[in-house]
Amino acid sequence: MTIILASTSPVRLQMLRSAGLAVEAVAPRVDESAVRDALLAESARPRDIADALAEMKARKVAERRADKLVLACDQVLEIEGRILSKPESPEEAHEHLRLLRGRSHKLLSAIVAYEDAKPVWRHIGEARLTMHPVSDSYLDDYVARNWESIRHSVGCYKIEEEGIRLFSAISGDHFTILGLPLLPLLAWMRTRGMIAT
Repeated sequence: MTIILASTSPVRLQMLRSAGLAVEAVAPRVDESAVRDALLAESARPRDIADALAEMKARKVAERRADKLVLACDQVLEIEGRILSKPESPEEAHEHLRLLRGRSHKLLSAIVAYEDAKPVWRHIGEARLTMHPVSDSYLDDYVARNWESIRHSVGCYKIEEEGIRLFSAISGDHFTILGLPLLPLLAWMRTRGMIAT
């Protein structure tokens, strides 16, 4: 069985393939910023924003590929009621990292599955990360060295790379932090007989 991943994320694609799943990536072509802004204007909760964006991506691709199981994900970073988006510039990455340092924040990773062009399963994983009080000079050097990689990350860091040095504590599973709650997905697929147990 080939699964369709409604995403262009190489990290999510690799996670699924590393788990032994046959996966094809298809770009969902959704204006995430416009949807996120509209939901924020309606005072939607961060977890609802992640879920809505994941569902929108899944639906968009499932309309074209109704014969396949379609998965889509979205991740939202929440700190003290505020949501951070991917940085648009190195300066904005600095601003985000200065806001995060010395504090805890949440990563909410939503996944939605569509079958026969209908939603059949969803899950929202949560991880809590605490950044130690990193110096300005280290943050300057960190962003300069890693901008091309972290520009696609809501927190301006990747824990699978040098970003792990920013943290003093992490609670939650690795896959949720990377943006795809893989363990709950595999458990659901086992209960459906999609993968061997």
